[in-house]
Amino acid sequence: MKHITYTINLILLFAIILANDSCYTLKGFSISPDTNTYYVKTFDNTTPNAPPTIGQQLTEDFKTKVRNQTRLTYNDLDPNIEFIGTITDYIVSSEAPQANATTAFNRLEIGIQIEYINHKDEKKNWKQKFSRFSSFPAETNLLDVQNQLITDISKLLFDDIFRKSFEDW
Repeated sequence: MKHITYTINLILLFAIILANDSCYTLKGFSISPDTNTYYVKTFDNTTPNAPPTIGQQLTEDFKTKVRNQTRLTYNDLDPNIEFIGTITDYIVSSEAPQANATTAFNRLEIGIQIEYINHKDEKKNWKQKFSRFSSFPAETNLLDVQNQLITDISKLLFDDIFRKSFEDW
């Protein structure tokens, strides 16, 4: 009986070791073991209304997310995967009109086109537009809340981009 228990435990141990070495998983994401490096090209800003530094800010924030939530290292010379982005939308619009023809809230929407290039497996390349928004009170000046709104929206965008990039392995 002890021999059977020992054998089962040994088999389970080997299965766990094998599963652990076959891929890297974090929070439901998996990254192929032969993928070790990434590169994020500075996001182009094609929107006339966005702050001039938004491309650099979003690029740095996304690089930080990938660095902190994966085992990948940054490499701008020979990366295994690349992210190329263009900020396509930075739109402030009114929402929730009230009876007296005023609006209760405004909405800031940011859209970004991402091209994902996987140099290890070209079949996994993709290009997609991501868009998210956040509302703020109509009586609030956009400049007073702009930085916080950009931070909040970019977190949502980066979660979407991250999921699309690393769930399809």
